[in-house]
Amino acid sequence: MLYQQLIEAEATAFIGAAPFERPEALTTQRNESRPRTLTTGAGDLNLKIPKLRNGSFLPALLERRRRVDQAFRRGDGGLPAQGLHVQVYDLVKALGADPRISKSEVSRICADFDHEDGAFRDRDLPAMDYPYVFLDATYCKATVGHRVVPQAVVVAFGVAADGGREVLSFDVGDSENDGFWTPYLLSFKARGLDGVKLAISDAHSGVKKAVGAVFQGAGWQRCRVHFMRNVLSIVPKESQDMVGSIIRTAFAQPDAGHVNTQFDEVTRMLAKSLPEVAGVFPNPAALLRLAGAVLA
Repeated sequence: MLYQQLIEAEATAFIGAAPFERPEALTTQRNESRPRTLTTGAGDLNLKIPKLRNGSFLPALLERRRRVDQAFRRGDGGLPAQGLHVQVYDLVKALGADPRISKSEVSRICADFDHEDGAFRDRDLPAMDYPYVFLDATYCKATVGHRVVPQAVVVAFGVAADGGREVLSFDVGDSENDGFWTPYLLSFKARGLDGVKLAISDAHSGVKKAVGAVFQGAGWQRCRVHFMRNVLSIVPKESQDMVGSIIRTAFAQPDAGHVNTQFDEVTRMLAKSLPEVAGVFPNPAALLRLAGAVLA
């Protein structure tokens, strides 16, 4: 959406008129559009480039040798702390489009972006069950009340019984306590989320408490990634790859019986050389949940 809006704004400045405007001094006008795929590190973007009746138009972000990914990363790096408007304009400058796109036009684009963002976060969820809900958060600095403070950026996505995944929502809060997580999860239910049997997150007490209060009857499971991070944090750096590979063999088993057998083998192997690592392993039942072998 952002790239398409920037292209349209740059075309308007280049032509001297917005779509459907016909000022007297107009020398050319739009004549439909042509498709263009822009490959980025985040995937392919299907864009539409305005065609002109007289002359040609090439947006700055599609010019040869323009490193779009690098420009986007430069423009996006301080987004939360500096604000969307400032960072989008920095992106415009990094792409070389600032002579054509004004700050007021950037403000309009950001307003459209906020509208799309709100519509996504408040949308009704489809009429299907999501037995599994993944929850996670990371901290970044953001501007709140003219001060730059740490904020928790949280995201949730659901996994349907057929394996299909959908991002349910994302939000920004003061912390990861249950005072934030509880209303956040309640908003999912108000939008139609149902059928949750298992929530997966880190072991933060606020998340666990909110899951128990909102998804009554559902289980909670510690995230595999966080578990591995915690284990490897007490492993010497030179041994981390080896230990990680050994532990992951327990997660790769086809059923509960094989998980139990491999768990015993992994524990035995590590207990000899790294007893402190074996000591932080969960019990076999918890490892089964981590391995995903309990719920069909």
